[in-house]
Amino acid sequence: ASNRDAGVCFLHSFPEINDSEGHPSSSHQTLKGTSKWATSLENLLEDPEGVKRFREFLKKEFSEENVLFWLACEEFKKTQGKKQMQEKAKEIYMTFLSSKASSQVNVEGQSRLSETILETPHPLMFQKLQDQIFNLMKYDSYSRFLKSDIFLNLKKCEEQEENPPEAQTAAKRASRIYNT
Repeated sequence: ASNRDAGVCFLHSFPEINDSEGHPSSSHQTLKGTSKWATSLENLLEDPEGVKRFREFLKKEFSEENVLFWLACEEFKKTQGKKQMQEKAKEIYMTFLSSKASSQVNVEGQSRLSETILETPHPLMFQKLQDQIFNLMKYDSYSRFLKSDIFLNLKKCEEQEENPPEAQTAAKRASRIYNT
């Protein structure tokens, strides 16, 4: 099977997706690992292992700063205390948004975000920019990640762990015996 076909086959385990005949597929187990990551970018970003693998992929695409910025914004929202918020806001600005940023993200409106806003930080001050980056990842790199060797190899490993070849052949032998 080609890589394109391999990227499609995992969809058949999701309850809301129909199989090639148009019948709803069903899944009796809770989704985890690559199956869960494939349902949404949100699910991928909630799983530390998913984030790690997505970062590996983005590094190869030279766009790791997008997920790093998104993660930094998530962390920033949890920050307590004005002084800590000011420090973190400045760190995010200098790392991702300033014209001299080492890992600059490409977002609209970053030029309007001046250093003066850093004096009076609030938890959602980066939200619009974070949403832009999320959508950029969701509609661009996330779909490529699901077709990447990194993802497909992990998926294949998980499937082999769930269904070892010996178990499959035993099941086939059993079904041949009962079907004769």
